[in-house]
Amino acid sequence: MLELAQKIDVNILKLIQNNLQNYIFDKIMPFITSLGDLGLVWIIISIILIFSKRYRTIGLLCISAMIFNTIIGEGILKNLIQRPRPFVNMATVDLLIDKPTSFSFPSGHTSASFAAVGIICSQLKKYRIYIVLLASLIAFSRLYLFVHYPFDILAGIIQGLVCAKIVLKVYPIVMKKSSANVQA
Repeated sequence: MLELAQKIDVNILKLIQNNLQNYIFDKIMPFITSLGDLGLVWIIISIILIFSKRYRTIGLLCISAMIFNTIIGEGILKNLIQRPRPFVNMATVDLLIDKPTSFSFPSGHTSASFAAVGIICSQLKKYRIYIVLLASLIAFSRLYLFVHYPFDILAGIIQGLVCAKIVLKVYPIVMKKSSANVQA
């Protein structure tokens, strides 16, 4: 089963490399991926939300989801699974960005993006399309740049959305307990 997944992953990456690689994407994709470095764009969006009294809770929920996501993905899953990145196994590819030093599975850029997406889309529906588009572009850039396999991206999407869902479920419980403690 793992061999089949690996074969699918490699074939999709080769499909992207052989059919989508071009000069314009070679310039744009490193920039798009840099927006996801350390969750930068999502942290900036969260901070902007935090400074708005009306959206402060949404910003705090985003930060919470991304912290929880980082603990699960970067702290546990990557070190437990230890999947090498595609460029390690296919050395003939010239990378357009610096070689990442962490393991490949799951994609941290993607999971952080979708942790923020899960929160923002559930709370600010009018911005849904822009947020999902940005997160999807960041996820695709990781494939284009040959630093993740498609299953890493899929796992990152699932992980990020699950982390967001857990934070959204836990938040009312924490607030209820906090409110009860203040009244006591």
